[in-house]
Amino acid sequence: MKKLRKVYIALIMVFLYAPILLLVLYSFNDSKSRANWGGFTLRWYQELFSDAQIISALWTTLSIGFLSAVISTVLGTFGAIALYQMKRRSRNAMLSIVNLPMLNSEVVTGVSLMLLFAIAQIQMGYITLLLSHISFCVPYVVLSVMPKLRQLEPNLAEAAQDLGATPWQGFFRVILPDIMPGVLSGFLMALTMSIDDFVVSFFTTGSGVSNLSITIYTMAKRGISPKINALSTLIFAGVLILMLLLNLRDIKKPEGTKTIEEVKIPY
Repeated sequence: MKKLRKVYIALIMVFLYAPILLLVLYSFNDSKSRANWGGFTLRWYQELFSDAQIISALWTTLSIGFLSAVISTVLGTFGAIALYQMKRRSRNAMLSIVNLPMLNSEVVTGVSLMLLFAIAQIQMGYITLLLSHISFCVPYVVLSVMPKLRQLEPNLAEAAQDLGATPWQGFFRVILPDIMPGVLSGFLMALTMSIDDFVVSFFTTGSGVSNLSITIYTMAKRGISPKINALSTLIFAGVLILMLLLNLRDIKKPEGTKTIEEVKIPY
């Protein structure tokens, strides 16, 4: 039974990572054809960094992703705290509304935002793309932060104020450090969803502004260029390095968290 379980897990890993490994392999293929191996080369990486269209799309993707992740993390964290302080019935009702963008079809979300920007007479472009990404990233942050808030002591904030902390000091020095893993998870989730999004971006972007997903979709109509394989390989390597660094950080982090008595609060 244990051997069968190991074989089953191995098959799942092969199913998940074999396409990515093939993509990495073909990024070093000297031939444009995926049917044969033309030898090892780095010229697709060189052509990638000399392609102004892809570099512009990459910059738009990273800037939109980072800004939307930061803003949605701030909004989602404070929103989760506000929801946590509500009564149970009201909180459940509001959580259902907050979760709608995650359950809703991306096509519906994209068309709805496009109509909203059109009615508000906001010109489609970088700003509308950023606003749309923030709108669907906030629920993921709320979903990540809420479990950490439920793990807190109910009277922790009041205890911090009894020891002389102002509400903001109590939040930044007591509450925030305890919920930081959830905040960080929400930030990474928002960043990932923003970089990965295509449908909402397609409906809310304007002329001259496109992220990587739209650019790759446009280029795919003429056939996938090996430069896209090289770009995907770099993105995969960046995500892999980030995950390794986060895991090393968790391993080196000392066990245990500070109690309210251990937190130095200026009177």
